[in-house]
Amino acid sequence: MPQGRPSVIPDDGLTTRQRRNRPLVIVHTGVGKGKSTAAFGLALRAWNQGWPIGVFQFVKSAKWRVGEERALRVLGDSGEGGSVAWHKMGEGWSWVQRDLESSEEAAREGWAQVKRDLAAESYGLYVLDEFAYPLHWGWVDTGEVVSVLRDRPGAQHVVITGRNVPQALVDTADLVTDMSKIKHPMDVGQKGQRGIEW
Repeated sequence: MPQGRPSVIPDDGLTTRQRRNRPLVIVHTGVGKGKSTAAFGLALRAWNQGWPIGVFQFVKSAKWRVGEERALRVLGDSGEGGSVAWHKMGEGWSWVQRDLESSEEAAREGWAQVKRDLAAESYGLYVLDEFAYPLHWGWVDTGEVVSVLRDRPGAQHVVITGRNVPQALVDTADLVTDMSKIKHPMDVGQKGQRGIEW
């Protein structure tokens, strides 16, 4: 893309501006670190543009104190950029939790809330953090998600994170990044640490 120009200009009847401002479905997947971090980086850009932001955490435990949440809440309350709403789907899910039935119900309720917000055009950017897991496990129907995202009204951008994103969602998305792993401290027995993982 030399000098910011796309290598292909489709014959779709849209002006350059219409094509540039088309809302995107973005997917961050793969086994490497940084999927959520990249999505929250997009949220910072959206905040700077004055867009309202809706964050929906589908898997991470509601008890975790996450740095991105604190930072985005402070920014959202600052009165300078866009507003920020943070939704934790039930109690969340962690790798040691065993109550998968309530986690499945919470994921379905979370998706129902996302659908309501999309219909109401509540946010300019939706961060569906770790939403790939409920899709991969069959808790939320991938076909329905693809249909809802394809038919969403207005100029709402959606970013979905998590491993094992279903192929149907990859095919529908406008931008897909696969975060690969070369090496990770956990490979040699080091657990996550403050400021790096949360």
